[in-house]
Amino acid sequence: MRLGLIRGRAVFRASPGLRTCLGVQRTGSGAFGNKKDGMFSGKTCGQAQGPRKLRGFYPSFQSKMDTNEYIKLADVEDRMWYFRALHAHAHRLLAQGLVDVKTPRVLDAGCGTGGLIVRLQGREPTWRFAGVDFSELACAFAAKRCAGVEIREGSVTALPYEAGSFDAVVSADVLYQVEKPEEALAEFYRCLRPGGIAVINVPAYRWLWSYHDEMVHSKHRFSRQEIVGLAGRAGLRVETSSYWNTLPFPLVVARRKLVRVRPSAGDVRMYPAPVEAMFNAMMAVERGWLGSVGRLPFGSSVVMMARRPA
Repeated sequence: MRLGLIRGRAVFRASPGLRTCLGVQRTGSGAFGNKKDGMFSGKTCGQAQGPRKLRGFYPSFQSKMDTNEYIKLADVEDRMWYFRALHAHAHRLLAQGLVDVKTPRVLDAGCGTGGLIVRLQGREPTWRFAGVDFSELACAFAAKRCAGVEIREGSVTALPYEAGSFDAVVSADVLYQVEKPEEALAEFYRCLRPGGIAVINVPAYRWLWSYHDEMVHSKHRFSRQEIVGLAGRAGLRVETSSYWNTLPFPLVVARRKLVRVRPSAGDVRMYPAPVEAMFNAMMAVERGWLGSVGRLPFGSSVVMMARRPA
């Protein structure tokens, strides 16, 4: 299930009224100027003033479908089984890779509406977070949700940060929407300090392409070997990688390839409580396997942790 939505894509331009409505301020071209000395121009979307419930906020923009996907994401990513599992995998690998760093600085590259940062803040209060996304709407949502976190508007292929700025970069369901994911991986490498880690999740298997990929503007689906190879060519040393979403895989294949659905019937939604509980239990079994046994042989997602050599 690919629910990264439209992170990393500029699909519209928000009006000044949106920023006023959300209480988000921007500072000209941001703290960074033009591309110079390893720095890239970027826009500061805002310093979050604290979490705020966004249900009921429904602005009107050119791309109704894309806007609706963002609204659904902001509404369900704290609760839906898929996001719980995705965020748990990201936290597990970040904690594993940062075990020797006391107060790591972590960038969510393609932060969307900020759900991953919110969850990580609750689990790791001493970590310092930053977020970047290409969409102004996503930045506005994230700036309201993520307390004390600076959210910047920018591209994952030209991150608005100095080289070596972060101990970790996490990119959850983003690279599949980037035309040239190798450029984003090169930027992750650049922005990591020596010894820093990148935690990346992507959708698996080109043959699994479906209506959902069309709805969320996918450009790629990856095998584990493909994403590992791209990371290696960017200079990162992959330490662990695996498929996941293995137990629900037959259901995903049936839903995506066998069942005809209306174009508006996306997968970003809460399911009935017994269904959510069933998937949460499946994900707990998978996490136990990955933690005690090792790699899963197939699944609809691929997660990996790679390190910039010291």
